[in-house]
Amino acid sequence: MATPSPQPRSAAHKSAPGEVVCAVCQAESRQVTFRAGAPEQAPDLDLRPGEPLRSTMAHWLQQCPRCGYAAPEIKVARPSAARVVAAAPFRSLVNEASHPPLSRRFLAWAHVLEETGAMHEAAEAMLQAAWTADDLNRQDLARAWRLEAVALWRSGPGLDAEQQVRVVDALRRAEAWDGAMDAIDAMIEDDPPEAVRQVLALETRLVAAEDARRHTVASALPPPARRPHVAHQKIMGRGSLFGWFRRLFGRR
Repeated sequence: MATPSPQPRSAAHKSAPGEVVCAVCQAESRQVTFRAGAPEQAPDLDLRPGEPLRSTMAHWLQQCPRCGYAAPEIKVARPSAARVVAAAPFRSLVNEASHPPLSRRFLAWAHVLEETGAMHEAAEAMLQAAWTADDLNRQDLARAWRLEAVALWRSGPGLDAEQQVRVVDALRRAEAWDGAMDAIDAMIEDDPPEAVRQVLALETRLVAAEDARRHTVASALPPPARRPHVAHQKIMGRGSLFGWFRRLFGRR
């Protein structure tokens, strides 16, 4: 394989495609391995990373062309994934022509995670499906999938501060104004750290104005949110998101 040309440290990129064996159906297919560089712009309030990583979602998940299994790496399968992929709900989901193809990939991964008990990771994948709908200006789908992400987060173990803030933002972006305010009030009652209060203060203003648009963390937390970001590390269910943001939230 030829040595790739050097790229800036901040550039998000992918490696050349190679043959990968699907862990679910053992089919071989050519898949790109994605490697992400640090985003240079602040993330959104729901922690969608800034550019250049923001525009690379098409490479975040692999998908088997035979069985439709989608995951960050399809050579690895979650326990019971084969059963989920073979079932009618999954087949219906990956063949739903009314949903954009990239969105279906994230929905497929979210479905596998949900059916195998990883509720918070499923919520993350569902939110990422909403991001793909945002990019296509499919606000009907984006709203619906944000509400599904909230339901998945709430059906799993107790939420930490980062996840609770993301729930607030998902509800606001879905125009669920009363639900967003209830979530904000519940967080304030728990006396959160100052950084969380700053984010919640912005969310409160946005909800009061019925503003469902995208806003960045930099709007709530200048200047720390303008520092170089390592926020993208371990995306798509591979561990905790946004270690730097957790530090702002006072968790070490």
